[in-house]
Parts: sequence; C-alpha cells; structure tokens
Amino acid sequence: MKVCVYAIAKNEEKFARRWLDSMSEADGIFVLDTGSADNTVALLKEGGASVEQKVFTPFRFDRARNASLEMVPQDTDVCVCTDLDEVFRHGWRAGLERAFTGGAEQVYYRYTWDFLPSGAPGHTFWLNNAHARRGFVWKHPVHEVICTADGRVPRSAFAPDVQLDHLADAGKSRAQYLPLLQLSVQEDPEDDRNAHYLGREYLFYGRYDEAIAELLRHLSLKKAVWKDERAASMRYIARSFKFKGDRAQAEIWYLRAVAEAPHLREPLVETAQFYLEEKNWHGACFFALKALAITRRSMSYISEPDAWGWAPYDCLAVALYYLGDKAGALQNARLALRAAPDNRRLQKNLEMIKGG
Repeated sequence: MKVCVYAIAKNEEKFARRWLDSMSEADGIFVLDTGSADNTVALLKEGGASVEQKVFTPFRFDRARNASLEMVPQDTDVCVCTDLDEVFRHGWRAGLERAFTGGAEQVYYRYTWDFLPSGAPGHTFWLNNAHARRGFVWKHPVHEVICTADGRVPRSAFAPDVQLDHLADAGKSRAQYLPLLQLSVQEDPEDDRNAHYLGREYLFYGRYDEAIAELLRHLSLKKAVWKDERAASMRYIARSFKFKGDRAQAEIWYLRAVAEAPHLREPLVETAQFYLEEKNWHGACFFALKALAITRRSMSYISEPDAWGWAPYDCLAVALYYLGDKAGALQNARLALRAAPDNRRLQKNLEMIKGG
C-alpha cells in the first residue's frame, strides 16, 4: 500500500523535527502551512516534507484540512491526517496496513489526548483520521471530522496496535474555538455533536446561562441519541447550575446523567463528588461504590482519567472517614494515593486518616 501523511501547520517550529521523525514510515508527507511567521516551513522542507502555503481569511479548520488533503497524490491507498504536536509510536504503518487489508475505507486507532503528571495516559480514545484517498472530506469549522462526501457510512476497521500521542503546547490559545463553534452551529443547527461542544465551550468560559441553554438544545435534537454524550451534557448542565449557586437543580441534573448512562463511571463519580461537597456521606459512598463496580472503560472521548484513577477511591475514603469507618477510609485513601502519588491533597488526607 502507498501510505501518506498530511497535516496543516502554523508556527510549529518547536515540533517540526519530532513530528517528521514520527511520520517517517510514510511514503509521503504533505503539509499545508497556513501562515507561519517562524521557521516551520524551512524545517519541514529540510526534513523532506512537501509544503505549500495558503492563508485562509477567515480561518476555518475544515477548509484548511481539505486543502491539505488535496496535496496528497490520487494514487495513495491510505491517508493519515495528524497535527504537528502529535507523534505515532514506531510500527504504526504496518498496523494501519493490516487494518486496511480487509477492505476498510476508514480505520480507528488509539489516541492519547493528554498525560497525567505521572506520565500515565490521561484521556485516551479511538480516533479515525486514517482513510482512503477518494470520497472523503472534512466537515465543520472547528472540531472538524473526516467523513464521506456522500454521507454514507464507510466500511471501517480497528488497528488496536497503532498508538498516536498528543504532546501539546499548553500555551497555545483556544480563543478561536468559541466563535468557530458558534459558526458551526449556525451553519448546521441540527448537528448534535457541535451543539454539545458549543455548550461545553460556554461552560469553559463561565457563560453558564448560555451553556445551559445550548446543552438543553443539544438534548432536544433528534440526532442526539448517543447516551454517553447526552450524559456528559447533563453533567455540564449540573456544573453550570452548581457554579450559579443552584445546587438543587445541580443535584437533579447529576442524577439524570447517572440514569442516562448507568454504564459509565464518569456521571457516578461526579455525583459522588457533589454529595461530598453536600456532606451527604451515604450518598457519596453509594455512588462511588457504583462507579467502582464498573470495570470496563469506554474508549470514547467522554472517558475521563480521574474517574478511572484516584477520584472514586478518594470519595470513599473521605465519606467513610466521616461515617466512622476508619479501616475502610484508610484502605481507600491508600488506593487513591497509589493512583495519584504526587497529589498533595491526597497525601494530607491519608495522614489525617492515619492520625484520626
């Protein structure tokens, strides 16, 4: 198979060499630079990439990615879109080739969005940015997705032995995301995914009334049927009410999130944490134990590392301590700290329980 990587870039000189080295298993590397003012273009060309430059005014990710895809030769069998702050682990090409051999048009592989302070993977999920050369386009101004041009569902496969890691620049601005999400929803108001993302973005900005309104709209859409994302919208509504000081409404929405997706730890853990804040120790114990009873972690982007690490044990430790179960509190405080050994609050909790 002929395998090519394509990307967009702007002011990525600090990542260019690392990225090129990671992508070196490809037959061709194609980059559309969207206006770098640093040494990105020179470094990419020096490393063997084919580079073109085009500035988009106004900028939107789908147009830029579609223009970068156009750079890839038509005789390519497998196209892989990555960003310059991402790196494949060695052997990725062979893994993708195996997955495409059975006639797949699009392949999912493991993606780690961030890493914990310990170096362990944080948010990890399946990504599907590997696809056939023909018949695919990028859609949406931001949080863009690769999809078939005619809207049909492509034949897909999984490459479980392929791993892409996101090693991001924490200082990079997200300022353009909110206006682009607003544009995306304006262009396609019935798209459930972007309604969810816009509501979440309003929450990030502390615009709680707008967050609640957009997340409620998300839940009302006919296409909004994925339980995991619906439960996340409910949790974000709960957070918004909590930050507004309406804890009664927050409790209602946390419980709705639990009921919407009882197969997920995330709503259970956040509800347990809410009850800790309420000093409802029995409620915190109940939901933390329910969370720990779930042992299969989702590989969607909804999965949150804290829910699968220290958080449920921490809830149990604190609640059991105040309920008078020192042995249970001590056991769970140790498990919480084992999952996050550098967490100073967990260290202090363990010392307090030992001395209590």
